[in-house]
Amino acid sequence: MPRKLRQLIAELQGAGFLDRGGKGSHRNFEHSPSGTNVTLAGRSGADAKIYQEKEVKLAIEKVTRK
Repeated sequence: MPRKLRQLIAELQGAGFLDRGGKGSHRNFEHSPSGTNVTLAGRSGADAKIYQEKEVKLAIEKVTRK
């Protein structure tokens, strides 16, 4: 069962990403120290697409790598 977008958003925020806002249902998240950006589209209660889950996972791995 796919996770919800709100879960992906919580993971991003927990990793230090800030919500820069967006237009419509798009949300732009930025991790300032590393310059990593992630854009998620859809309502927070919608099921996350596989590519969105992968993108969030890779972005979090990138910023937590030392």
